Amino acid sequence: MTRRTLAELHLVERGAGVPVLALHGWTPDHRLMLGCLEPIFADRPGYRRLYPDLPGMGRSPAPASITSSDDILDAVQDLVDEVIGDAPFLLIGESYGGYLARALVRARPTQVRGLALICPIGTVVERAERTRPTHQVLRPDPALLDALPDRVAEEFAGTAVVQTPQTLRRFQDEIMAGLDLADTAALARIERRWRLSVDPESGPPYDRPTLIVTGRQDSSVGYLDQFALLPHYPRATFAVLDVAGHNLQIEQPELFTALVCEWLDRVEAES
Repeated sequence: MTRRTLAELHLVERGAGVPVLALHGWTPDHRLMLGCLEPIFADRPGYRRLYPDLPGMGRSPAPASITSSDDILDAVQDLVDEVIGDAPFLLIGESYGGYLARALVRARPTQVRGLALICPIGTVVERAERTRPTHQVLRPDPALLDALPDRVAEEFAGTAVVQTPQTLRRFQDEIMAGLDLADTAALARIERRWRLSVDPESGPPYDRPTLIVTGRQDSSVGYLDQFALLPHYPRATFAVLDVAGHNLQIEQPELFTALVCEWLDRVEAES
C-alpha cells in the first residue's frame, strides 16, 4: 500500500489481542497515554496496546513535508495501515489526539469499534475561541512548588488543579518528559495549519460505544465545547469531573479508571 507521508512514527507496543490505538495530545509523547492506560489493561488481558509518538513529538521526527494537522492525520493513517491493517480496533485520544481520533473515526467508521476521548479539543479548535474556565487550583501546595526547578514549577502550576506529590510525580514522568523532547520548530510550522481541512463530524453519526470525559476546571479545552459533540455520538457517555483539569487522568485516577473500564465493557458486549 502506498504511504501517504514520509513520517516514521516511534511506536511502543504492549500486550496481544484486539488492537487499541492511543493518541496523545499536543507536545507530550506516548508516555502520557501509557501511564494512564497500562494500569487499566494490566487487569484486562486480550488487548494489544499501541502507543505512537506523533510527528515532532517524543521520538518521532517531523520531516519538512509535515506541515499541517492533515499531514499528522495521514501519518497516523499510515501507521494503522502498517500495524493494524483492516482489523477492527479501539481508539483512544487525549486533547489534540482526541481531535485526530475523531477524524480517524470519520475515515474508518466501520473499523473503529469503540472511541474514547480524554479532555479532547471540542467543536471549537482555535484556542482563543474556546469556551473554557479560568485556571483554578483546588488542592494547592505552595511548598511543593517552591521546591521545584523554575521550568517544572511553571509547567505544573500552569495546568494542575490538584497539587500533590502524587500528581507531580506523574506529571514529571508522563507529561513533562515528553515536553522536553518536542521539536518546537516543527510544531510551530504545523500550527500554522492546525485545523483539519475536513471537519471530523461532517460525516454520518458514529453509533458505536463512545466515552467523552472532561475536566470541570480544564482551562485548556474546557468542557462546554465537547458537550456540543453529543449529537454526532449517540452512544456516548459524557462525563464532567470536578476537581480535575486538563490532566484529569492523574487528578481523578479512580473515576478515570472506572469510566474507561465501563466503556471497555460496552465495547466487549458488542464485539
